[in-house]
Amino acid sequence: MKRDNRLFIYAIPTIIVLAALTVYQYGFVNARKEMVSLRETRAARERALMKCMETIAGRPRIEEKLGILKEKRKAAASKTIEAQTPTLCAAALQEAVKGIITGRGGSITSERVEKAEESGRFQVVTITVDAALPDTRALSDILFGIETHTPYIVVREMDTRVRNFREPRELMVKLRLSSLAGGK
Repeated sequence: MKRDNRLFIYAIPTIIVLAALTVYQYGFVNARKEMVSLRETRAARERALMKCMETIAGRPRIEEKLGILKEKRKAAASKTIEAQTPTLCAAALQEAVKGIITGRGGSITSERVEKAEESGRFQVVTITVDAALPDTRALSDILFGIETHTPYIVVREMDTRVRNFREPRELMVKLRLSSLAGGK
């Protein structure tokens, strides 16, 4: 019995120490790790919240920049012919040129559409127009009208001939014109 008492005397403190170490290891240390993890999560959420608040505070500035960019895009789009297909762009170009020529006293004898060329994200639409003009002043006015037209029209080639050498007033003009097609 004395031996059993001795076993209890050593065993009970050992059990208590082991139990305390187990509670410390699996309880206190894990609780501490969990607390650190919660603090890190909270700090990360606070940083994300601050970034969101900064973004929201900068919204008027972003909207202002967006408005400026929309205006720039609208200004740039006015320099190209907007249509669904290159064929429709060529038709719009033909109508614009026809209006310029007939508005200055000329008459169109023929129109041809050439194949559209790729140029980056734009397409270059080219047409050829044969016209009869009353005099060189009309030719000058037509060229000025074409070069100052918006959307931009570029004169690639021009061939001018006198229709009647005895009366050199009336001109036969062949123009090769191009413009950028923006497409949608």
